[in-house]
Amino acid sequence: MSLPELFAALVARVECTIVGKTSAVQAAVLCLLAQGHLLIEDVPGVGKTSLARALAEAFGATMNRIQFTPDLLPTDILGTMVYRRDAGEEFRPGPIFANVVLCDEVNRASPKTQSALLQVMEERQVTVDGRDRDVPRPFMVIATQNPVEMAGTFPLPEAQLDRFAVRLSLGYPAPQDELTMLRSDTAAAPARPAADPATIEAVAAFARDVYVDDALLAYVVEIVAATRRLPELELGASPRASKALVRLARVRAAVFGRGYVVADDVYDLAVPVLAHRLVRTPRAEVAGVDVEDLVRRVLGTITVPRITARAGIPC
Repeated sequence: MSLPELFAALVARVECTIVGKTSAVQAAVLCLLAQGHLLIEDVPGVGKTSLARALAEAFGATMNRIQFTPDLLPTDILGTMVYRRDAGEEFRPGPIFANVVLCDEVNRASPKTQSALLQVMEERQVTVDGRDRDVPRPFMVIATQNPVEMAGTFPLPEAQLDRFAVRLSLGYPAPQDELTMLRSDTAAAPARPAADPATIEAVAAFARDVYVDDALLAYVVEIVAATRRLPELELGASPRASKALVRLARVRAAVFGRGYVVADDVYDLAVPVLAHRLVRTPRAEVAGVDVEDLVRRVLGTITVPRITARAGIPC
């Protein structure tokens, strides 16, 4: 199976559950193949948790779900040392040890508990009792949060938001899609996975070799640098953001059957990769300035480099 065929199969497998949201599903699959983490931010009942489950089932992954609550502790996520009379002290792994970890309503946990995710999201390992312990590969954190109901929640810190490669929203389905959903057979047997974890790892390794011209790298740097100069922002996009944008662009090029990145790969991914990392000034927040609109404004002010398809050389 070719890489474009694999991508199409994964998207189709997820769309067995998520109807009428092809763009969001494609972004989620790209995030998976790029070994990034996904933040799904939307109102209740639109399929955030279902998308996470469908994505895990699409490649036969192990999955654990953690319901974030104010009384959740870091050890409830990472695991802890326990004493057994016959074996002495041993490590009991927490639910973080899975291919896909769903952090449901992540902003309902305390900052202390949220910070338990920082190391594992960046390093793919956790440190418990002075010892580093690797999590399974591939590894993906999918977090959900409700942007409307803020009572009893703790906003995610910038350091954690910056570790999510992509943020997306599903929105309400179109009437015809909702009708299709209501007609579907909820008792139908689950479809077979479209891939396995080893294949996902192999795709990520393959995508690292996709060619990116220096002109496109300079284009990415210009985009993220422009966000740091916006007067509406206290904090622009970080170098981690630019690395994530290039990594996602490489994967997008590969699943579209190309061995090289074009400007459209960067342009189309800029909003879902960059917007959630931007921190508005108090004045801009009160004025209701949309960070996604700011990214689009930046994109509109920067000249897009032209790259020849054959040689990857700027025109």
